[in-house]
Amino acid sequence: MPDHVVPLPSGRKLQVLEEGDPHGRPIFWLHGTPGSRVTPAPFVRDAHAKKIRLIAYDRPGYGESTRHPGRSVAETGQEVVAIADYFGIDRFGVWGISGGGAPALACAATLPKRVVAAASLAGVAPFRAAGLDWFAGMGELNISEYTLASTDRAAFEQLSRTERDQLVVATGDQIREMWSSLTSDVDRAALTEEIADFLVRSVREGLKHGAEGMIDDAVSQVSPWGFELSSIRCPVQVWQGREDRFVPFAHGEWLAAHLPKVEAHLKENEGHLSQLQHVPEVHAWLLSRF
Repeated sequence: MPDHVVPLPSGRKLQVLEEGDPHGRPIFWLHGTPGSRVTPAPFVRDAHAKKIRLIAYDRPGYGESTRHPGRSVAETGQEVVAIADYFGIDRFGVWGISGGGAPALACAATLPKRVVAAASLAGVAPFRAAGLDWFAGMGELNISEYTLASTDRAAFEQLSRTERDQLVVATGDQIREMWSSLTSDVDRAALTEEIADFLVRSVREGLKHGAEGMIDDAVSQVSPWGFELSSIRCPVQVWQGREDRFVPFAHGEWLAAHLPKVEAHLKENEGHLSQLQHVPEVHAWLLSRF
């Protein structure tokens, strides 16, 4: 399936990838942090099987998409609708995993006439959300990075650029080692050779020109998102695992308690990467909402 360059009114561009059935129901999937439009083979196989037109794009600053410093989570909606308009798509589903979870919710909030339903898999809750200890249960690497992103931007950018230089040359085994403080036993089991290969390709593509996408993602997540969860009117699924050290289980519980039309899948014996196995279920659910 082809890559596309989608122009924005601002003059920026977004790099977009289509997979699956070009005549199928359109579903956007939003990549994690760090990541890119590179789509895992299991997602592609499921898209073909279910006749889904599966669309991914590099968020600003990743891959071939132009950076947009200071972007908010809410602005994801403007990007996704620009892509939909470019393809002549009216209504669509959207889901995101990890760093793509909040952007998926942004689409649901800001595009009420276009989004049929949305899903957040292992996604964060708003920073400093009332009643949530945002860092409790999070692995050391993410605690240190998000803390710096919210308190010392210069130090965070320096740390991110160092991490980027390591990630773009890392093998699957080396990524496992770098993320060792974040991976529970269930996630180590979920990190199969196929998934490790996807992570290597996705991260290398996303970070090939620099760390800017990763930096801007983190800063947007610890800044005001630009929308209220209570404004979302379409159906939403929340998937979270209690063994998740990237994004703690309490984030999923908080989201489930604060979304108006929510279907919560809070899994006791699952983690972060293990949520990938539920993508076929998410796809089936989104298709049922058209």
